[in-house]
Amino acid sequence: MCGIIGYIGKEQAIDKIYPALMTLQHRGQDSAGVATYENGFHLKKGNGLVTTVFNRKNIERLKGTIGIGHVRYPTIGMGHEEDAQPFIITTPYGIAMAHNGNLVNYFDLKKYLTIENLRYFNSNCDVEVILNLLSVMLMKLNLRQLEPDMLFKALSRVYKQLIGSYAVVAIIADRGLLAFRDPLGIKPLIIGKNAHGYCVVSESVALDLLGYEEMENITPGQAIFIDTEQRFARKQITRLPHRKQAACIFEYVYFARPDSIIDGIGVYEARLRLGKELGRQIMRTGLKPDVVIPVPDTARASAQMVAEVLKVKYREGLIKNRYIHRTFIMPTQAERIEAVRLKLNTIRSEIANKDILLVDDSIVRGNTSREIIALLRDSGARKVYFASYSPPLQFPCVYGIDMQTRGEFIARERSVDQIRQDIAADALFYQTVEGLNKAVGQGMRNFCTACFSGSYPTEIPPLLLEHIEADRRMKSARQ
Repeated sequence: MCGIIGYIGKEQAIDKIYPALMTLQHRGQDSAGVATYENGFHLKKGNGLVTTVFNRKNIERLKGTIGIGHVRYPTIGMGHEEDAQPFIITTPYGIAMAHNGNLVNYFDLKKYLTIENLRYFNSNCDVEVILNLLSVMLMKLNLRQLEPDMLFKALSRVYKQLIGSYAVVAIIADRGLLAFRDPLGIKPLIIGKNAHGYCVVSESVALDLLGYEEMENITPGQAIFIDTEQRFARKQITRLPHRKQAACIFEYVYFARPDSIIDGIGVYEARLRLGKELGRQIMRTGLKPDVVIPVPDTARASAQMVAEVLKVKYREGLIKNRYIHRTFIMPTQAERIEAVRLKLNTIRSEIANKDILLVDDSIVRGNTSREIIALLRDSGARKVYFASYSPPLQFPCVYGIDMQTRGEFIARERSVDQIRQDIAADALFYQTVEGLNKAVGQGMRNFCTACFSGSYPTEIPPLLLEHIEADRRMKSARQ
């Protein structure tokens, strides 16, 4: 899961891209990068947070009124510097590209481009494959004039080759800004317009920051192209029925900021509804805790609704050190475990001698949950119940989330009671898949729930899934 932005307009692109990347920092903390264009490409990227990668000197050289930016979250262990985006290719025209997503046929496409088209790759990053594939398709067309229809024709050929998730922004030198989204709409992509130009981002919160009022989603399978005169062209490259579209539901569970709106659904409101569904489920068991406490920050909205449904107190019992990275996207297991007590401390007066219902967004490996429960017990909790407002995670995500192998899931081959014992909770509650879909989409939308249900929205041959998992295990072992 990454964050992207593309800008074209009358103002310096970096003045929009830098603050937008700060706003999207939650989507990736491994690396950051920006490419702008003015009489040639200007590129700065590297490992680290946005504030680490960029300084006044390199910001000043990122000239141009068109640009793209990226914050990266590695899907396999610690990312390498050569995987930082954007990527630039010199022919045809000169194209810079950044993307959010994961291609499940990455290895096949890389092999095809290497053998059949003599393309050399500098990284293990999916976007380099997409970039080279677009280059190959454009080279087969008339290159003298790049009309939107010709660009969309090349892009339609690219779509036929790609399997997986992708939301992409690209600069085409001296021509304009291109953006497109995968046919299933797995990854979000939103466009905003004002009097000065256009901006394409992963989440609406970045457009809020920049003062864009006119916003709309780039629909699944759609591409847009805005030329240097700000003429806007749009093409539905491919269209699937709504029942087959599959936006990632984990955006609403965990990744997206609560103040974002994705595909018309407010993330905060979705989490409130998730809490309401979970609260009703717990209420039917007759459990009556003394207090409901969220695991900050994601679970706050859901925990408030759980407390409201159960008619018990809601309290902040865990205080977060905001200078520690989000533990879910820390690259190694040892770092995740060590980070819990660095990241969280308790308010003992809200915990001691109480029966606590702890609410979190999910349980992946179980280590963080176990450590937090131990932390509450050390602070005097009489009983600690645990509730996840998402269902048990059991299946690898092949679309860009760092939970790729079956063995990493505590719920994979354990019952709920076995998980409860493993994390040392007095009771354990999970959201149902039905409740998840009902709460987020209000029963009117279709989502990718593969990590919970094992139902993948794209074709994934078993051997391919095994190849992906083996590759990820091997790379993780090298870290």
